[in-house]
Amino acid sequence: MKFTAQQIAGILDGSVVGDETIEVSKLSKIEEGTEGSLTFLANPKYKPYIYSTKASITIVNSNFEAEEELSTTLIKVEDAYAAFTKLLEYYNQIKLNKSGIENPSHVSESSKLGENIYIGAFSYIGDNVSIGDNVKIFPNSYVGDNVTIGDNSIVFSGGKIYSECVIGNNCVINSGAIIGADGFGFAPDEKGEYSKIPQIGNVILEDNVDIGAGTTIDRATLGSTIIRKGVKLDNQIQIAHNVEIGKNTVIAAQTGIAGSTKIGENCQIGGQVGIVGHISIGNNVKIQAQSGIGRNVKDNEVLQGSPALAYGDYNKSYVYFKNLPKIVKSINELEKKVNGDN
Repeated sequence: MKFTAQQIAGILDGSVVGDETIEVSKLSKIEEGTEGSLTFLANPKYKPYIYSTKASITIVNSNFEAEEELSTTLIKVEDAYAAFTKLLEYYNQIKLNKSGIENPSHVSESSKLGENIYIGAFSYIGDNVSIGDNVKIFPNSYVGDNVTIGDNSIVFSGGKIYSECVIGNNCVINSGAIIGADGFGFAPDEKGEYSKIPQIGNVILEDNVDIGAGTTIDRATLGSTIIRKGVKLDNQIQIAHNVEIGKNTVIAAQTGIAGSTKIGENCQIGGQVGIVGHISIGNNVKIQAQSGIGRNVKDNEVLQGSPALAYGDYNKSYVYFKNLPKIVKSINELEKKVNGDN
């Protein structure tokens, strides 16, 4: 799909300096711009590239003044970065603007389908599923029996939602994510063998939740595993059964959270963090990457290390750790002097 500079300026409330009729059909970085592409300049560091870019259109701040001749048409806006972000959102909406039910796919007759939905080929929609308006389910996806999906949510290709789970409005489930697999529940007997404990709960994603590719969220043994409103989960995260994550918390890739742990609101958790089960983590907590959390955490704590320490204490200790050989050498020399050794 092609857009003229005049059309783009209309979307962004900007003004055109150059050829209003020039068309673009793709986006690019300013240093890699090619004919027919649209780019932007917001960081002054990249200003030299505007004089050499081959991009047909460049979005710039309204106060930009060219110091050399330009070959690119400009669209001047109040904030180039914000305008380009808006354009990316618009572009994404067009790209994802699919509707209808493709064949082959299976949609149970007992399911309730909203308006303007899309179900891609080779997808499976189970019994008594309720799908809201403007939902997009891309090819090779699975939606189990009795699942509810709210308005404007997206399940990308290969996403799996097991039975009984509830997905809110405006949620995004990326490829390979699994919502509602069995929790890791086994009981040993007197022979040392393990019997499976039935996992009969579900998973609830509240509104505006994003789930990264390959992330798994286990269903509760009883009750619900709950991901509250506005939570953002990166790729390849493991959320165990009966965990609850408070609203607007963000968690980076490869973090693992064991069963029945409660995490508060507005937390920031780095990559490869390990969190034990049956603990509580407060609100506004920040946990640095690769930390190990084995205790309850109060509101507003900042932690690092494994086992995790207060962030400031960890940094002070790390200074000593880096200098440990020198410190040991100094201690040995002092001992020799005290003992009268040569």
